[in-house]
Parts: sequence; C-alpha cells; structure tokens
Amino acid sequence: MKIIIVVIVLFISGINTLAAQEKVNWISLEDALARSKKEPKKIFIDMYTDWCKWCTEMDKNTFSNPVIAAYMNKNYYAVKFDAEGQKDAVFNNKTFKQPKPGQKRSAHELAVYLLNGRMSYPSYVFINADHTVITAVPGYYPPADFEPVLHFFATEAWKKTNWADYQKSFKGTVTK
Repeated sequence: MKIIIVVIVLFISGINTLAAQEKVNWISLEDALARSKKEPKKIFIDMYTDWCKWCTEMDKNTFSNPVIAAYMNKNYYAVKFDAEGQKDAVFNNKTFKQPKPGQKRSAHELAVYLLNGRMSYPSYVFINADHTVITAVPGYYPPADFEPVLHFFATEAWKKTNWADYQKSFKGTVTK
C-alpha cells in the first residue's frame, strides 16, 4: 500500500514539474507567417526593446507562467520582435527596414506600422490567421491580468463583446 501511495505522489509531482517547465515556443516572424499559411492560427507578436524594464518583467513573470505559456503555444504562433532591431522584415509582401541603422532608439518600420505609430514597450500585436492585424495592446500585465487578454483575441470574443464586459465575466486559471 505504501508503495502505491509513493508512486502516486511521484507521478503527481512529475506532472506538476512538467507543467512548470512549459515555456512559450517563440519563433521568427517569417516562420510564424509560413506556418500560419499551412496550419492557420493567430499570430502573437511581443514588441520589445533591449532597454525596456517592463519587457524584461513580462518575460520573467508573465511569459514564464506555465498557464500563459501553454495557452499561447496552443492558440498562437508566438513571435518576439525587437522594435528597434536591425534586420529587414517582410510582412504581407512588403519589406520593412530599420530607417537609421546602427542608431540607438530608432524604431523599426514594422514596429511603427504594427503599433500605428504608438511606440510603447512592451506592446503585443494580435494578428489573424489571414495576416490581418486585429489590434495592438500596450503595457505590462501580470499573468492573471494577461490571461483574459489572450483569451479575448484567441476566442474572437472581441467580435461579439466589449473588453470591459468580457473582463468582468472571464474566469481564468491563473491565480493572483
């Protein structure tokens, strides 16, 4: 009997350890666009900069949360995009560039385009499987506050209800 209890406890702790190790599967924008053509899924872009403290906090606190990571991996192709990066990027058959190569704090053309010129970091761009931009959402969010944002766009609730009503009725699984 004791052996069965020990096996059950080890099994449960193993499951919890695996869940805690879930990480967001970050891929390149090019890969996300190609994958979404073959297997349609929304694209999530984390617009960050190297100097942004709150971008680092999102990585450390929110994107590392196993519930957030699992949901993102299931419902989105997740992309990290350096909003001040140097590489050219192609989106919807248009090439976007870094207008001031090598210069600090110079926003990439794609970041400006996707954020509608509202350069705030971190920001998150939600894109439909057909590569149309749904919206950009700025700011730092702890895991419990970010969970409803992810669901709002993944489930297309944004087409049926406003954010305030959705947020009030949302029942998440991330604990505060």
